[in-house]
Amino acid sequence: MAEFLSEYLWPLVLLILQVVAIIVALLIAVAYLTYAERKVLAAIQLRRGPNVVGPFGLLQPFADGLKLLTKETIIPTVANKVIFITAPILTFGLSLAAWAVIPVNDGWVMADINVGILYLFAISSLGVYGIIMAGWASNSKYPFLGALRSAAQMVSYEVSIGLVLITVLLCVGSLNLSDIVRAQQGLWFVLPLFPMFVVFFISALAETNRTPFDLPEAEAELVAGFFSEYSSMSFAMFYLAEYANMILMSTLMSILFLGGWLPPLNIAPFTDIPGPIWLGLKVACILFCFIWIRATFPRYRYDQLMRLGWKVFLPFSLFWVVLTAGVLLYAGWLPGQS
Repeated sequence: MAEFLSEYLWPLVLLILQVVAIIVALLIAVAYLTYAERKVLAAIQLRRGPNVVGPFGLLQPFADGLKLLTKETIIPTVANKVIFITAPILTFGLSLAAWAVIPVNDGWVMADINVGILYLFAISSLGVYGIIMAGWASNSKYPFLGALRSAAQMVSYEVSIGLVLITVLLCVGSLNLSDIVRAQQGLWFVLPLFPMFVVFFISALAETNRTPFDLPEAEAELVAGFFSEYSSMSFAMFYLAEYANMILMSTLMSILFLGGWLPPLNIAPFTDIPGPIWLGLKVACILFCFIWIRATFPRYRYDQLMRLGWKVFLPFSLFWVVLTAGVLLYAGWLPGQS
């Protein structure tokens, strides 16, 4: 019995505790990201923002969550009920599953697999299914059009993201996210690969349906896009998934280009600060840029969105992959080269 507990039950309990810790931390981060977004947008537009519920409005995200929890879940009579309910669950579940391979410090990762990048790429590719299911199951014109837009947009910009990842992998020689961070001990990849950092950042905006690429949710012509017919907690799941994906993309950018948990300088005042705090600061800066862009830029037309993805980012990313491989091969730095 003792052998069974030590070999099977205790590791399972530890795994469940890890999963719960990640989910709770992520949900709190999402809640306060919505608060931060409203505050930053208010400051840019010379407004106050949330300031009533709790001190400085800090309890506003929980009040909004409680309101959504107590609302009635309305399912359209002509909707495919099973797929209609499954779509937000799938989207939200995938946004949580991606965090299994994200390292927050050296050795602090739930699943330190050697193909972490491929795992993340697969999860992000599956995310489009939840949106298509939501648009189709609603049996309504506007959600369906929003789902079609989102599918085309996500597929288009995933190609550029994949090529950006290849440039980083060429420099590291590993698909393991922890190895990618350790490879940046002397120099963060944002400096030699700055054009790819910019392409990844703009593609992340399109991948998460954020302004100026929020065409699937364009309220001017599509009401709210693929989740127009959703209410209560089913709407909240789409909302949570969008902000969780924003945090995921910002964390991935920090790991790939900004040294992850590594400090900017390897000297005493910087090295005394724990790695997770450095990672959190980098993620917060990128998320601030997400919000800043929302307050600054107008929405693209759909043809401009597609042109940018296929006629600008794709050839440029492909060119940079070839250039990076050529430089590394010429300099004798290509990983695995004898």
